[in-house]
Amino acid sequence: MSMKRTNVHADSGNLAIIKEAAKRRGIGEAEIIRQGIHLVATMNRVWDEPLFSRTFEGSGRTLSKPQVGDTVADAVRSAQH
Repeated sequence: MSMKRTNVHADSGNLAIIKEAAKRRGIGEAEIIRQGIHLVATMNRVWDEPLFSRTFEGSGRTLSKPQVGDTVADAVRSAQH
């Protein structure tokens, strides 16, 4: 992965937490910050497709928990064949 250098302003309290976490985990503070940037970037990403694109036909009534499990298992089995 190609990285670029940047400067950010951070609250001193947050920097102290990062410093302590890096020491405890035995990794650099920059790695903690990179992980945080990755988490925030991923949370704010706009995806091209919806997370759930499949729909399942049903009876229109609410299924019990075992019925939901059976329905999902049937759908997975049919998708594998």
